Amino acid sequence: MKRLWSRLGVRAASVTLLLAGLVGGVYLGQNQDIQEQSAQSRLVFQAEADEIQLLKARAADHAAARAYRSQAEDAAAAKAASEAKVAAGKARTLEKKAIAEEKAEKQAEAAKKAEESGGPVPFTGDIPASCDEYSGSRKVGCAVMLDKGFGLDQFPCLDKLWKKESGWNYKATNRSSGAYGIPQALPGTKMASAGSDWKTNPATQIKWGLGYIKGRYNTPCGAWSHSQNVGWY
Repeated sequence: MKRLWSRLGVRAASVTLLLAGLVGGVYLGQNQDIQEQSAQSRLVFQAEADEIQLLKARAADHAAARAYRSQAEDAAAAKAASEAKVAAGKARTLEKKAIAEEKAEKQAEAAKKAEESGGPVPFTGDIPASCDEYSGSRKVGCAVMLDKGFGLDQFPCLDKLWKKESGWNYKATNRSSGAYGIPQALPGTKMASAGSDWKTNPATQIKWGLGYIKGRYNTPCGAWSHSQNVGWY
């Protein structure tokens, strides 16, 4: 009887161990599956993270490339604009030079024709709006010139002529020749025919000078043209 119970006890114990093993195996299998799934999840997560980093790196590279292209384009545009500005400036300079040369040629041609024919020399420069644009002896000279019957277009020539001769200084004296006053009369006593105050009065000197110009060159522009050609009038 004891042997029977003993055998039954052994069998029961064996069955219990077998069941425990099965349960443990199932548990271990499930735990292994969970661990494998967790590992796979980590691998997937890491792969996704690596892909995201790669995408970010590519986006940064593209952004840098776009910024470089933009800077290069801006630099090229600035350089082109600068070169265009320089070229335009040179073109304007050449144009002004050509216009000035053409104007000078026309003036010289007109002066030559007028001198050959004995007629008045036309003025082709800027004409003042009135004598109020000037001051001092120049303003007096402009007014006296108009009173003598010359047009306002003649004053630029008269202005240049007497700037060259005396600087419009009624006390101007040429030490070598003795010429005196605004028109540089030689000798200065000639101007006494216009007034006894010829030494100190710019208006008297101007009146005499304009009379001299009219008798010799017809107009102030005629006198200025002669002065340019030979150095005196």
